[in-house]
Amino acid sequence: MGKSKTPGDIEAAAHHFAARTPLPPPPPRPCLPPTKKWFPWLVPIFFIANMAAFVYSLYVNNCPEKLGADQCLFHKYLGRFSFQPLSENPLFGPSPTTLEKLGALEKDLVVQDGQEWRLISCIWLHAGAIHLLANMLSLLFIGLRLEQEFGFLRIGLLYVISGLGGSLLSAIHLQKSISVGASGALFGLLGAMLSELLVNWSIYANKGGPRIQETPKSLISSSSSWDIHGYISLDTTRKTLFHGNRFQHLCVQCAALMTLVFVIVLNLAVGFLPHVDSSAHIGGFLSGFLLGFILLVRPQYGYVNKKYIPSGYDGKRVKSKHKWYQYLLLVAALVALIIICVGIHKVVQSSAIFKLIPCFLRSSNDRLQAQSQV
Repeated sequence: MGKSKTPGDIEAAAHHFAARTPLPPPPPRPCLPPTKKWFPWLVPIFFIANMAAFVYSLYVNNCPEKLGADQCLFHKYLGRFSFQPLSENPLFGPSPTTLEKLGALEKDLVVQDGQEWRLISCIWLHAGAIHLLANMLSLLFIGLRLEQEFGFLRIGLLYVISGLGGSLLSAIHLQKSISVGASGALFGLLGAMLSELLVNWSIYANKGGPRIQETPKSLISSSSSWDIHGYISLDTTRKTLFHGNRFQHLCVQCAALMTLVFVIVLNLAVGFLPHVDSSAHIGGFLSGFLLGFILLVRPQYGYVNKKYIPSGYDGKRVKSKHKWYQYLLLVAALVALIIICVGIHKVVQSSAIFKLIPCFLRSSNDRLQAQSQV
């Protein structure tokens, strides 16, 4: 009769057998392409265009010829390109008459004379060197990063349409002054940054997971399940070990969101200072914020294009390209943009009609007076 084995011997033999059994190979993983970064070239072109427009405005202004060399700032060094006196333009730039001649936004010229092109031309002009420097630094700081991430087409559309939205709201608010500057377009980029962070929140909130290459082999067991994006899903203890930093990463994202909101509020508050067109800032920001939900949507975290999925992979585990709330925000933003555009068009039409009523009444009174004299 052989000696019966104790439960401890059986358990030791099971562990010995499990140690000698090789782990099954993981299922084939998708061959993901490297993240594409666009080369930014359109934003530098915008920068050069704004600089060239400012230099041309000084050339057309020709302060020494109109006011005399002794009245112009820095005439000794700049000659024809010298600035108007500070009493006329404290921002070191041309005269308002020159800006109006080159395409500054003026409500009467747009509404009554039909010069709608001023809604676009005004975003390339600047009131002075200080105005230009502040806007161009913001353009390079914000625009280069966005163009690297999303490409020239989407950022170009975002810049121009946001500038147009700022000009439209400014045209409603302006009375007897002119408006110039790329502030509306720049506030559109800021608004788009905010909406991009919100609509793509799942991507930024899940960037803390470890990749397979970074996972120690000793921690991978046969019970591990592999997902489509190259991450491992272990038991509860190991999930806590690997993904414990997601809460910390989420806190970082919330801090980034709060910082961005603070910067936007601070810049909008500057728009309420005297001689600053706050309407262009608000109009550009709202346009960019809504356009961000449409133009800057990324695929959700874990999505892989079908051409990168190997044969034999379980198709049920493939994620859809976008989350449901991304589609919802896109549709809501598109509807809001249409409503705002129609509303602004109606307001401009009504303001044009109100402008024509006094002219019609004056002409009627003139005809009545002429008939009474006869």
